[in-house]
Amino acid sequence: MTTMTERASGDELSEHVVHIRRVAKVVKGGRNLRFNAMVVVGDGQGRVGAGLGKGQAVPDAVRNGANVARKSMVSIPLNGSTVHHSVSTSFGASRVIIRPAAAGAGVIAGGAVRAVMEAAGVRDVVAKTHGSRNPINIVKAALQGLQQLQGEHSPLPDAVLGERASARREPASLRRGDGPPRGQQRRGGSGAPAPAPAPAAAVAQAQQPAAEAEQPAPAVDEPTPAPAEPAEADTLTEGGDG
Repeated sequence: MTTMTERASGDELSEHVVHIRRVAKVVKGGRNLRFNAMVVVGDGQGRVGAGLGKGQAVPDAVRNGANVARKSMVSIPLNGSTVHHSVSTSFGASRVIIRPAAAGAGVIAGGAVRAVMEAAGVRDVVAKTHGSRNPINIVKAALQGLQQLQGEHSPLPDAVLGERASARREPASLRRGDGPPRGQQRRGGSGAPAPAPAPAAAVAQAQQPAAEAEQPAPAVDEPTPAPAEPAEADTLTEGGDG
């Protein structure tokens, strides 16, 4: 729910009703029902505020919330239609991450954060919420994130972003130099990296002579020795032939 109101000075302020809830207070005579309304107010030029109003009826709660939001408006630095840099804040159990976006991207965010960005005049931004989805806490976390923005932090030029993207695509060993990857460095001692591995062709050539030396020599057929002839008796029988 968004409405336009005018202040006494003539400046237009946009009101965004983010959340309305009914609350009850239990007393002796029964329950007293009332309404709470979270309202975001901004001029679309860097000034924004939020307030939680209460009342017996919904219009009263919205009007009181808008009055509280006008009194708590703050100024934030803008970089054209986006923010200067990324920021992450949390309120309670809700966490909001705000990042700048390119021109024409639009407001890529949920309902509660979208209301804060549109009221502040941020037209190109990317926001993400984590944790609790309570819209009241999300609005307060988004306001804290916008207050933490600093104007001197401008977005990086396209040339630097291109170099970082190409560095992420390169292998880790090339980004660290010609040495081996970090996991292959020698641990202990002076911490000097291990020598670079030799090429596969050199390793195969070095291992070839060793493999040849280990092979057994071919078997050679040896000649079979001739059987020994029986030795003749050298002694002569005594008595001659007779």
